[in-house]
Amino acid sequence: MLALAAVSFLTDASSEIIAPLLPLFLVGTLGASVQMVGVIEGAAEAVAALLKVASGWWSDRVSRRKPLIVLGYGLASLVRPMVAIAQTGAHVLAIRLTDRVGKGLRGAPRDALLAASVPVEQRGRAFGFHRAADHAGAVVGPLIALACLQWLAMPMRHVFWVAAVPGALAVLVALVAVKEERPADLAAPIRGREARVALPTRFWAGIAPVMLFTLGNSTDAFLLLRASQLGVPTALIPLVWVALHVVKSASSTPGGALSDRIGRRPLIVAGWLLYAAVYAGFALAEAQWHAWALFAAYGAVFGLTEGSEKALVADLVAPAQRGTAFGWYHGLVGAAALPASVLFGYVWDRYSAGTAFAMGAGLAVGAAIWMALSANQQQREPVAL
Repeated sequence: MLALAAVSFLTDASSEIIAPLLPLFLVGTLGASVQMVGVIEGAAEAVAALLKVASGWWSDRVSRRKPLIVLGYGLASLVRPMVAIAQTGAHVLAIRLTDRVGKGLRGAPRDALLAASVPVEQRGRAFGFHRAADHAGAVVGPLIALACLQWLAMPMRHVFWVAAVPGALAVLVALVAVKEERPADLAAPIRGREARVALPTRFWAGIAPVMLFTLGNSTDAFLLLRASQLGVPTALIPLVWVALHVVKSASSTPGGALSDRIGRRPLIVAGWLLYAAVYAGFALAEAQWHAWALFAAYGAVFGLTEGSEKALVADLVAPAQRGTAFGWYHGLVGAAALPASVLFGYVWDRYSAGTAFAMGAGLAVGAAIWMALSANQQQREPVAL
C-alpha cells in the first residue's frame, strides 16, 4: 500500500506541474477555444476508460497486476513533458491521449492490487490514504510550477519539461518497491468459462448513479478557466490548484475511514450534494475571493467520495473479479467524461459559464437522490471479502 501511495504521489507531482497551466496554455498561447479544451480532456479520459476495462479484465485473467502498473506509469511519464514542444491543439491532444493510454493500463490493476493488500474493515481507509498521497503530489506539483514561473522566471514551455523528473522517479519506485503477492484466489490464471463469469447485478446497480453524476462532472480545467475569469492572476493559478489539493489530501483518509464505519453510500451522497452547492457557487460567483473559497470547498467533495466509491466497487464483487470490476468502473466514468466535457464546453460557449455550472449542479443533485434511494438495497447485499 505504501509503495503504491509513493508512486501515485510522484506521478501526480509530475502531472500537476502541467495540469493547472494547460488550459491557459491552450487558450492563451495556442489559441484554442474553450470547447477544444473540453474535447481534449474528454477524449483523453475516454481513451483511458476503454483501456481500463481491458487492462482490468486481463489482470484478472493472467493473475498479474504489476507488469501493467509499471508499463502504464512508464508510458505516461515518458510522453507527458512533451507538451513543451506542442505547437497546436492537435499536438496537445495527441500527447494527452498517449498519456491517458498509460493511465488506462495501470488504473484498474493498481486498485485491484490495493484492495487485496488490506483487510475489508480497513478498505475505505486504504483507498482514502492512497488518494491522499495522490493529492499530496498534486500540492507539490503546482508549487514547483509556481516556483519556476515566479522565482526562476521560466517560460511556461520550460516548466513543462520539469515534470519529467518526478515522473521518472515514480517509474523507478514502481519497478523496485511495488510487490505483488498473489493470494490463493489469484494463484493461477483464470481460464475458459471462469474468465467469462459476469459481474453481479449489485455491482451494476451500485455504479449506475455514478454514471449520472459523471455526466455533470466535466474536466476541472473549466474551474481553472472560471477562476481566471473571476480575476485570479495567471501566476497564481497553480496556487489555487494547490489549495484544492491540500483540502483533497487532508480529507481523503478521514473520509475513507468514515465510510468503513457508516457505509459508502451516505458519504457519496453527501459529497455529491456538496459538489452541487460548489457548482452553483461557481455559477453565481462574481469576485476573485469566491474562486478561492469555492476551490477549497470543492476539495472536500473528493475526500467524501473518492475512497468511498472505490471501496464500494471492491465490496460488490468477489476478489477474483476486482480487476474487471475496477476496469468497468473506471471505464464507464472515463467514457462519460467525454460527453460531459464536450457538453459543458458547448454550453459555456453557446450560453454562459453560469449556465454550464448550473447544469452540472442539477445533474449532481439527481445522482445524489438516486444513490440515496439505493441505500436500502445496500443493506440487504453481502459484502465481498
